[in-house]
Amino acid sequence: MKIAIISDSHDNVPNLEKALDWINSQGISLIIHCGDLSAPSMLAKVLAPNFKGKIHLVHGNVGDPELLEEVAKKFENVHLHGKIGELVLPSELGTVPIRGQSPGEKEGVKIAFTHFPAKAKELAKTGKYDLVFYGHTHKPWEEKLKLQISNCKLQNRKSKTRGKKLKIVQLVNPGTLAGMFYKATFATYDTENDELELKILEKI
Repeated sequence: MKIAIISDSHDNVPNLEKALDWINSQGISLIIHCGDLSAPSMLAKVLAPNFKGKIHLVHGNVGDPELLEEVAKKFENVHLHGKIGELVLPSELGTVPIRGQSPGEKEGVKIAFTHFPAKAKELAKTGKYDLVFYGHTHKPWEEKLKLQISNCKLQNRKSKTRGKKLKIVQLVNPGTLAGMFYKATFATYDTENDELELKILEKI
């Protein structure tokens, strides 16, 4: 399964339309938007009508949250999560461990998304997710957090390290689709091969 991650589109209709044309051409079936879509008309007239897959988005710090909620209710394929979104995506990795999972365990890829970087880092540090997406800074960024996660089945009171496993969480900002302060970018993630890519809009 391949998904697209967008943030900070800030009413830039041409950029959103160009990104959607490419996203549709790739057969992508799910979009995550990490906030600052801005005017509700961006959802009503551009994003939702031009993408038939599932759209998951959160509020940013620009735009009217109540109006956006009213618009989101009109589209069956749109899910507005509030300030924090959570998803579990099916994985085709089979018996290959997904970041921190045991061999043979196949629960899917656990994702959280929000607008603000501080909240995203807080979510990542819980160890509950494989990937956490965020926006706000407009700067594309990828960081891998290595966490020691307790495993209750292996916990040993006599040892502080035994019974823990390493969990790697990717913290990712796809940049700004509007191209404000930085080049217009978005990201894609493929659950089949655990591949994350940054896309520069002018090059697609």
